[in-house]
Amino acid sequence: MNDKPALDLLQTRRTVPAAFLNDPGPTPDQLAGLVTIAMRVPDHGKLAPWRFIALDRGARTKLAPMLRALREADEPDMTQEAHDKVAHVFQQAPMCLVVVSTAREHVKIPIWEQELSAGASAMNLITGAHAMGLSAQWLTGWATYNAEAKRLLGVEIKEKIVGFIHIGTPAAPPSERPRPLLDDHLTHWQG
Repeated sequence: MNDKPALDLLQTRRTVPAAFLNDPGPTPDQLAGLVTIAMRVPDHGKLAPWRFIALDRGARTKLAPMLRALREADEPDMTQEAHDKVAHVFQQAPMCLVVVSTAREHVKIPIWEQELSAGASAMNLITGAHAMGLSAQWLTGWATYNAEAKRLLGVEIKEKIVGFIHIGTPAAPPSERPRPLLDDHLTHWQG
């Protein structure tokens, strides 16, 4: 079966930067739908090795100065521009979802496979947002790897932040960028 609308959706998805994601963001029902879509990924062993932390604007207003203070303590020689960026990046889109990998040792399922499942859940969020007429940007950055920032977000020591998925209504059309050439990335094994 060839589902043309689904193929069109996948072929037209492009990132709109978080700075261009405006209100309205996802409604509570859309947010629930997005997380449900995010959990419909390959999951060897049915371990559900991921979880999601919703950061609406109110939460991020409280969080931004705390993250900024952590970054300043971590890097006291930062430029003013970098300080401002730390506080600003979390305020851009109406919604931010933190995707967390909860991978753990398992007798049959390697941690790597569990982490891939968490990455797939982040991609499903982005694709789901596109299908809903929204847009999303997957960002990482220093807070992804900083132990104190993770603690502040409620991410446990053994967990990893896969990324921050910023979601909103695109204020500008996405720009196209050069894409890799198929022949550079696809080979056919000849034996």
